[in-house]
Amino acid sequence: MRTLLILPPTTSVVKEVLGSAGPPLGLAYLASVARMRGWKPMIIDGLAENLTPDALEEKIRKFKPDVVGLTATTPAIYDAYEAARIAKELNPETLVIIGGPHATFTAEEVLTECRHVDLVVMGEGEQTFSEILEKYERGGGFADVLGIAYRSEDGVVKVNPPRPLIRNLDDVPIPAYDLLPMDRYEVNGVSYAAIMTSRGCPYNCVFCSSSLQFGRRWRAHSPERVLEELRILKEKFGVREIEFLDDTFTLDQKRAIELSRKIVEEGLDISWSASSRVNTFSREVGEAMHRAGAHTVYFGIESGSESTLRFIGKGITKRQAVDAVKAAKSAGLNALGSFVIGFPYETEEDIRKTIKFSNKVGVDLAQFTIATPYPGTRLWEMAVEKGLLLTRNWRKFTTLDVVMRSLYLTPQRIKKFLLQAYLAFYLHPRRVLIDVFRNRGFILRRAIPAAFRFIKRAIAGAWE
Repeated sequence: MRTLLILPPTTSVVKEVLGSAGPPLGLAYLASVARMRGWKPMIIDGLAENLTPDALEEKIRKFKPDVVGLTATTPAIYDAYEAARIAKELNPETLVIIGGPHATFTAEEVLTECRHVDLVVMGEGEQTFSEILEKYERGGGFADVLGIAYRSEDGVVKVNPPRPLIRNLDDVPIPAYDLLPMDRYEVNGVSYAAIMTSRGCPYNCVFCSSSLQFGRRWRAHSPERVLEELRILKEKFGVREIEFLDDTFTLDQKRAIELSRKIVEEGLDISWSASSRVNTFSREVGEAMHRAGAHTVYFGIESGSESTLRFIGKGITKRQAVDAVKAAKSAGLNALGSFVIGFPYETEEDIRKTIKFSNKVGVDLAQFTIATPYPGTRLWEMAVEKGLLLTRNWRKFTTLDVVMRSLYLTPQRIKKFLLQAYLAFYLHPRRVLIDVFRNRGFILRRAIPAAFRFIKRAIAGAWE
């Protein structure tokens, strides 16, 4: 039996900015699950491989899959529909499955919009995918499979009860990195890979669906399992740069310190980055990370307005953000701050506070995005309930386009503020001087071009 797992050809803001996108880890996990069941899996990363739809069609034709699994972000969902169409037209008997956050929270809509999709996997996919493959092998139906949506024989969309979350993450096999085009993933000429050491988030930010997809209960791989995966990436694939994709790598600070210590003990000599909340970080954690090769910590600071922070439900204060950034920098780490503007109740003054705070909080790098109500989030529910959606064209849900009405600002005004935020941060005279004298112009040479590539599309229409 053959299963083909596809990240469809699409466009990506991340790839436009960095020149490379990260590996589709979710598909690599599913490929390992398929192998354990004795199937022959193949992964197509249409983004990294720069495939055209015609090239994708040829690959599908040659592999002749029994089952096709697709994943897509919200703005790429139409590309997944096109891949499903290609697979079905090549062989109508192929079982076509789709998963990922967008499909999880719009399962009925996906099945209605795309008749070429047979099943939607909702939430965590490994156990569900394994059961689907088992049912397929036996020629049975899928009516009793937890965590899926499907069409009945009479064409009615059915949504099954959710599947319980995986209790022990070490039961999930190591991703099939060997099936990914690992030579395609690099940052600034350095081989790059991503790893996820935990799932779930106990917080409930208004714009984030992670706690809904992977649960409010935080679950983590054992340090030994993490080290095994890191060794594979370093020794087998020559990866030198690692990004830990955990929502909050430092949620358990003792574990973060232990993992860092074990990386040093193993002598892995890797360079890496990870994300943290400002209220789950300390200088002790930062120093342990830095000793283990970490160079950057990503903080979701989000806003310089206390009222906006309360609206988001972030559960942090501006003082905590300042203290966390100070701790990171004193530990030798670069601090990258994420800021979001354009929430429905934000005024011009709120956004100006965020822009001003981005320069005061002390971060070395900043990322600014526009508040986007992704399906499944509380922000989405609010936007739908109050009639704030400006469009349901999923291609616009990029965090660079305004897709939600503000009570006080026009979309054009919000876009202008996005541009102003980047200019105010990266062209601040103090930052430029410090960069030139301390970092030999690293920010001028690397970060600023990347930042302006990021907003290139956002500028379009700002003055319309």
